[in-house]
Amino acid sequence: MNTNTLTRLEDALEHILQHVPMLADTEEVALNHLSGRVISETVKAGINVPGYDNSAMDGFAVNTDYVKAVGTVLAISQIIPAGKTGVKLEAGTAARIFTGAPIPEGANAVILQEDTEYDTGQVKILQVPKVGQNIRLCGHDIKQGDSIFQQGHKLLPQDIGLLASLGIPKIKVYRPLKVAILNTGDELITPGQRLSPGQIYESNSYTLESLLNDLGMRTQKLGIVKDDLSATQDALLKAAKESDCIISSGGVSVGDADFVKNAVENLGALSLWKLAIKPGKPFSFGRVAEVPFFGLPGNPVAVFVTFLMLVKPYLLKMQGAQNIDPGKYCLPAGFEVSEAGSRQEFIRVRLDRNLQALIPFSHQGSSVMTSTSWADGLAIIPINTPVKKGDLLEFLPYSGLL
Repeated sequence: MNTNTLTRLEDALEHILQHVPMLADTEEVALNHLSGRVISETVKAGINVPGYDNSAMDGFAVNTDYVKAVGTVLAISQIIPAGKTGVKLEAGTAARIFTGAPIPEGANAVILQEDTEYDTGQVKILQVPKVGQNIRLCGHDIKQGDSIFQQGHKLLPQDIGLLASLGIPKIKVYRPLKVAILNTGDELITPGQRLSPGQIYESNSYTLESLLNDLGMRTQKLGIVKDDLSATQDALLKAAKESDCIISSGGVSVGDADFVKNAVENLGALSLWKLAIKPGKPFSFGRVAEVPFFGLPGNPVAVFVTFLMLVKPYLLKMQGAQNIDPGKYCLPAGFEVSEAGSRQEFIRVRLDRNLQALIPFSHQGSSVMTSTSWADGLAIIPINTPVKKGDLLEFLPYSGLL
């Protein structure tokens, strides 16, 4: 590891993703607890969906052989509500039918009720139907034996409904990762306590805990660790014994009170340190014993950005997920940056829908957490690249990042 060279983000991500231990533990989980979980084996359909030909609309089931012209009048021979099965359609008659009800034998089309005039005994056809009209065929959505979800798919709320429609009450998923969170800094105190001069409220663990909870992972907060080598090593050892991954914030720079780097190297190894990104330069990756370790910067915006760009893809892959890439779009900049930077910069921006351009928050400092709450996402300014209004920039909306 060259400690004097800043690593580009794409190189750092490639390195990190080459060192992902795959979680093997699985568990069977009920539908109402599956959202956000990652499937551990391919799920196949045991039934057809729909399971029978049914009506897509309220109307009249007919056989088109008996409806050749507008104005045809047919007797109504039966009524078929949803959940009931009719009898074979009598020749030259119609069946009053409702959405979702099974198509009776002998019928091959459904005429919308608004395309008819009807009373209790007969129906007048105002539009000649075509064979198959307004009929949902058995298995037109899913056929028995179809692969529905592949191993590694992260379940969304709509996926849970799909599983339920197949009559599947539970499936096997990977066990949630347990991630340890620790923060270093003698200046930090827990929210709710009284601030003394020189102190600030610790916020990074709350950001990280929320991000991890949204990924369906479990967290272990080890609290605020003093700026002391022995205390830092003790906290890291405890985390390594009880978690699948460790995330720290603060203490990874080179100041006299920064002990995380030395502590990790004493207990394991660092394979990555310092990135060519802004914010997030003092980032590190390695292991404590054999447990993966991420050392994030202390500034809250840098924690937010480095987690989303580097830690999240790693954890998702470790959790068994296959799709780990955030969505990116190219959109015009609504701002200018005259001086090219030596680091890739992540600007907190909003999409102005009237201008169809990206507008930056007024203060882009790595301690300005309001910028992350104000923004819709992150715009990327490449290394050594000045920006003029109208230049296309990569935009990562929060909808794809969070």
